[in-house]
Amino acid sequence: MTVRFEIDGVPAYVESAPWVPLVSMVVALRSGAVLDPPGKDGVCRFMARLVRRGCEGMTSPEIETAIDRLGSELTLDVGPSTMSFQGQVIRRNLEPFVDLFTRVIGKPTFDETEAQRLRRESIAEVIDSRDSDRALTMLAFRRALFKDHLYARAAAGRPSTLETLTRDDAVAAYKRHVVRSDVVLGFAGAITEDEAKAIGARILAAIPEGPPATLSIPEPERPKGRHLCFVDKPDRAQMPTLIGTLGTHPKDPDHFPLILATAAFGGTFTSRMMKEIRSKRGWSYGTSARLSIERRRHSFVMSAAPGANDCPPCIKLQIEMLEELVEKGITPRELGFIKNFLVRSHAFEIDTAAKRLGQALEVELLELPKDYHSAYVDRVKAVVLEQSNAALKERLTPQDLVVVVVGTASETLEKVKESIPSLESTTVIPFESD
Repeated sequence: MTVRFEIDGVPAYVESAPWVPLVSMVVALRSGAVLDPPGKDGVCRFMARLVRRGCEGMTSPEIETAIDRLGSELTLDVGPSTMSFQGQVIRRNLEPFVDLFTRVIGKPTFDETEAQRLRRESIAEVIDSRDSDRALTMLAFRRALFKDHLYARAAAGRPSTLETLTRDDAVAAYKRHVVRSDVVLGFAGAITEDEAKAIGARILAAIPEGPPATLSIPEPERPKGRHLCFVDKPDRAQMPTLIGTLGTHPKDPDHFPLILATAAFGGTFTSRMMKEIRSKRGWSYGTSARLSIERRRHSFVMSAAPGANDCPPCIKLQIEMLEELVEKGITPRELGFIKNFLVRSHAFEIDTAAKRLGQALEVELLELPKDYHSAYVDRVKAVVLEQSNAALKERLTPQDLVVVVVGTASETLEKVKESIPSLESTTVIPFESD
């Protein structure tokens, strides 16, 4: 069971599992990429990566050597509104790893040479990511759906903004983001509550004081009408597509009914989308529908990756299927199946201490309902058909969609446009654009 406690007002969680000789620890922060200053997209992630590349008394190679010698890992993650430094170590090396973990996070040097090297690497990584059609589709979808909203930003940044980042920007971002008042601590594995409290106090002592970040994230606006964003890339035999709109928020009363309806529609190997798109027509090896969770209402999205010739009819079919879903809803049989599936598969969401800790941290960081994960199975079981079908009508509007495609415009753009009834606008973006 995950236990919550506080250390000088800072929330902390421990999920003890003494039978596995590993300890995981997380220093999470209630801030993220949405707080990157204008023109500095990517600075939060740039800062977090630079923290790991030099600390008081240790160079970047020395840090890497120490991590390997202790049989440990030290990773980081930067999302829209959260950030975390994560460590894992074999139990017998816990004490020296805590010393290293604390020093890296609490006493970074922001070495100038490392900053210049990281800037070049970050730009190269963003450019290299353009080789991934999936990454291009996801980036274009986020920007098309959220437009000028903070959620349109990518934590990795853009080449044009990364080029401007300096060591001073990283130092400023550290002072703004890495402050004790925004910290949430987590521990899992072969560690007791008392040990977690002692280690947590050591970590907090190394983290600077400072005012909490002000995460003023407005509610996103639903797109009006149907809009196509075509990412033009040469020689595309396969064309990944994303079609979506705004979804739901965990605090919405119809959140769980919509989860079940979405899963029945495109969340399993036997869902409607898989039957129609893969099994019957063979247009796409994989296809799905899913909901995303964030601090504010996020996306509902359908995905597929058909061949170039199959892309236009596949898009047309997906839109028709969504229209039918909203109009007629799911069936009693579909609801019964998806309930059983979600209840039985839930065990795989909580089968490790680290996963259970992650759920507790997610609730704290994203300000979800306190029992969002602990009551998950009961909430799934409680959904009735009328609730799911009402949620579909309330939350999803098939006439208001963003359609994103990666393909070769000269060969398929016009056919794709024709496949989208009542299309209001088309934007063509070169795949190598910023």
